Amino acid sequence: MHAQNNSYWQQHVDYTMDIDMDVNTYQYKGKQKLVYTNNSPDDLNKVYYHLFFNAFQPGSEMDMRLQNIEDPDGRMTNNIGSKDKPIYESRIAKLNPNEIGYQKISSLKQNGKPVKFEVIGTILKVTLNSPINSGEKVTFDMEFKAQVPVQIRRSGRNSKEGIALSMAQWYPKLAEYDFEGWHANAYIGREFHGVWGDFDVTIHIDKNYTIGGTGYLQNPQEIGHGYEDKSKKVKKAKGEKLSWHFKAPNVHDFTWAADPEYIHDKIIAENDVTLHFFYKNDTAIIDNWKKLQPKTAEILAYFNKNIGQYPYKQYSVIQGGDGGMEYAMCTLITGGRNFNSLIGVTAHEFAHTWFQFLLATNEAKHSWMDEGFTSYISGLAMNEVMDQKKENPSSRAYQGYYYLVKSGKEDPLTIYSDRYNSNLAYGMAAYSKGQVFLAQLGYIIGVDNLEKSIIKYFEDFKFKHPIPNDIKRTAEKVSDIELDWYLNYWTQTTNTIDYAIKEIKGKEIVLENLGSMPMPIDLTVIYKDGTRENFNIPLRMMLGHKPTTATILSDWPWVQPVYSFSTNKDVQSVEIDPAHYMADIDGSNNKMEVK
Repeated sequence: MHAQNNSYWQQHVDYTMDIDMDVNTYQYKGKQKLVYTNNSPDDLNKVYYHLFFNAFQPGSEMDMRLQNIEDPDGRMTNNIGSKDKPIYESRIAKLNPNEIGYQKISSLKQNGKPVKFEVIGTILKVTLNSPINSGEKVTFDMEFKAQVPVQIRRSGRNSKEGIALSMAQWYPKLAEYDFEGWHANAYIGREFHGVWGDFDVTIHIDKNYTIGGTGYLQNPQEIGHGYEDKSKKVKKAKGEKLSWHFKAPNVHDFTWAADPEYIHDKIIAENDVTLHFFYKNDTAIIDNWKKLQPKTAEILAYFNKNIGQYPYKQYSVIQGGDGGMEYAMCTLITGGRNFNSLIGVTAHEFAHTWFQFLLATNEAKHSWMDEGFTSYISGLAMNEVMDQKKENPSSRAYQGYYYLVKSGKEDPLTIYSDRYNSNLAYGMAAYSKGQVFLAQLGYIIGVDNLEKSIIKYFEDFKFKHPIPNDIKRTAEKVSDIELDWYLNYWTQTTNTIDYAIKEIKGKEIVLENLGSMPMPIDLTVIYKDGTRENFNIPLRMMLGHKPTTATILSDWPWVQPVYSFSTNKDVQSVEIDPAHYMADIDGSNNKMEVK
């Protein structure tokens, strides 16, 4: 029961939140009204919320993981050893009570009546007074208190670059329930999964702070800060705080950042989308952030054309957090970078709007569909927008994948992202192997079919929660090629590809499969007379072949280790996959010349 079936369903949430922020203590009080629609066929007797900020406390699961993972994330640890003999110490372990993060639930009601709840680390387990029957709506009213942790990962206060507030995963967030059941996973360091819905958020904050983030500001003439219509008067309320009112329709998260020194620029891009830019008033970065703006508009146009139309009316690029991280209608990225890095990170995070935000895969479970697909399409965008002239914009991903195989640390892509034994193995798997999944799919079904598949995948699954089978079925429908074998080998095993040229005997060419994953073969033959001919050997279980101008040979069954065929002329040399789009782990046996 998933996104390919007519019986597909997904839950719906409507959040109304009122937040009062104290910028001196980094504490805030919140009121949350949540209307939950149970579109599932099941009656629910429990619900779960995520309390993400609870991860930033000594003894949390995130803290414990940092102390026990093979190569801890340098942003979240301090090296108290040497460069040669590092000893990593979790930054969370050292936090004082006024530096930790927390989300404490003061009260929770189901349809007006108090309901029983229990905090289990970063999860709030709620035992309902009465079940939410299939098709029913229920209203939860919550009051909570929270503290923003010092900046360690994604969200936090006072980042290295001096951003006051990076507010990601800052509110009690209902966990997703789908055809697999509840996704109430502890927050240990990786990414997220959320319920589609509408957000109405009011934030009361010191009047000197500028906010950028998700949604549309409803009261710009009462706020100013660069949002106002310059032809009309701004009428701010008296007092120390302003009340910012945002609405965000059809999203699965809400994020914001705030700082008293933000410069706020905006430009109008394709389809009248307003691009907002928020960055520190710092001479070292202003020039790069100005140059970034027209390039961001070009990147938007590239994604609109090559994936599908951006459906909202604003997107904000915000200096904040650490590294770069995608959110609804916005990204938080660090600002003190050289221009190429700044544009590269922006392209990557903006691409996440399509791959993961609009095509809302469960990042915790299918990180390769999130990071890998994003890396693939942002690589293509950068190649065009920055005129990089790369023959294969995914070549670095192939190198990363080969490095992972040689390291001996590879896990199948099906493992939960938090459960990799090392950050290196996670990064190379999700980003590199995930990117190669698409680039190599183009090798199997043809680049034109891959481009059509990406567009159809977006059209069919935007605003849903696609799973791996959905991208596979989309590519099968477009290409008329069977691909179950590819999804299985590439994502559910660590089997590797290794084809070789065994021998050339006059006009006969003998190939062998030394690897544990089969593939179709592209082959270029140069004859003794100097002419060349391209061949394509379909893999039998594809039950078809890609569109190609090459000579199509008889198919190769995966159970057969050796394959031979004869040509019309004497052969001088043979090369397997001269374009290097097949992820063959040993290229040394892919070329042979007759001496």
